[in-house]
Amino acid sequence: MSDYKYQTGFGSYFSSEDPRCPNSLPEGQNSPQKCAYGLYAEQLSGSAFTAPRTENTKSWLYRIRPSVIHEPFKRYEEAVHLTRNWDEQHPNPNQMRWNPFEIPTSGKIDFVQGLHTVCGAGDARSRHGIAIHVYLCNSSMENKAMYNSDGDFLIVPQQGILDIKTEFGRLKIAPNQICVIQQGIRFSVDVNGPTRGYILEVYDNHFKLPDLGPIGANGLANPRDFETPTAWFEDKEVDEYKIISKFQGALFIAKQKHSPFDVVAWHGNYAPFRYDLSKFMVINSVSFDHCDPSIFTVLTCPSSRPGTAIADFVIFPPRWSVQEHTFRPPYYHRNCMSEFMGLILGRYEAKESGFLPGGASLHSMMTPHGPDRNCFEGASNAVLKAERIADGTQAFMFESSLSMAVTKWGEETCQKLDKSYYECWQSLQKHFKISD
Repeated sequence: MSDYKYQTGFGSYFSSEDPRCPNSLPEGQNSPQKCAYGLYAEQLSGSAFTAPRTENTKSWLYRIRPSVIHEPFKRYEEAVHLTRNWDEQHPNPNQMRWNPFEIPTSGKIDFVQGLHTVCGAGDARSRHGIAIHVYLCNSSMENKAMYNSDGDFLIVPQQGILDIKTEFGRLKIAPNQICVIQQGIRFSVDVNGPTRGYILEVYDNHFKLPDLGPIGANGLANPRDFETPTAWFEDKEVDEYKIISKFQGALFIAKQKHSPFDVVAWHGNYAPFRYDLSKFMVINSVSFDHCDPSIFTVLTCPSSRPGTAIADFVIFPPRWSVQEHTFRPPYYHRNCMSEFMGLILGRYEAKESGFLPGGASLHSMMTPHGPDRNCFEGASNAVLKAERIADGTQAFMFESSLSMAVTKWGEETCQKLDKSYYECWQSLQKHFKISD
């Protein structure tokens, strides 16, 4: 598992074969009468067959056994905190903040068992909505793989490195990197010790790069910095290999006697990928005023309404702050979007105490939020000069046009909800006066 090789370019059409089997990719057609090495041809479609060419995604896999070889699926109950029930709690419009979510210290808990749903909206059956999860685990998935029939996973590690096997090859993901594993792709996660992170799940579409518009040809996340794995396979037979399917929000298990990671070669434009957040090219103001956080969008999942996202993944990276005559931190704000924030490392500029790595916050639609008193007073009276901000820090936001409900685990069971969060604004002073 130490040799990871990648191909670069977001949305590119790739071809890849494991060097142990040269010429395993067929030439001239996708499904010849007989594939090289006795392989099976299998297509994985990420869009409707008739989707426009610019939106059409698929890959052809050349594998030792077709993925159809498994026993019937049965219900899988081990991920007890994964849910699709957005009505189990009464709606709560309050500002919410969570202390760091607790990683299990006893027993073996793998990635699937450690999935916990915090909030979400919509319905996987109608292919409209999102869910936000955290994963809290301490053990590798042994002879077990998962795939998501409902949508894409955007995985944000916060503590611990993820060694991920996929049908397309292997990905190694560390904190301050992300990966996206699209709908239907089988994967397995190995960890080494206590591991924690966040997941944004989208049902509607796939993640894409945001349009740049007046920014021009360069900026934000550059396509060349995204990495897709190269082909790698294992020909492994076992007494029992578990395949976990997330289907209509529930989990199911099927058993087979071989590893699903037996793809010798593949080609297409539908593949998992990773991205290093330190490579993000920051765009910001060099004159005055605090720009909207949309300038920090890494990936977006667009809705049918122009300019409105089912979900945006936004980061707040290290950068220079140079604005003149400006309150530089985020302004006080009410938004028609839902804003879920997490902290990978360091201290967030607008909440330097209370908002901790491994924790989170949720500011729901039209619920006011903004800097605490210390941040407001400091930024209002600071001597404005060019300065570095957010060094050693990486905060992010999952922003959605959907109004999200918090689960019972998120509001009660996890016991990490900071019920005193509202107090950080209570000491804000009245400064208003009418001069003589």
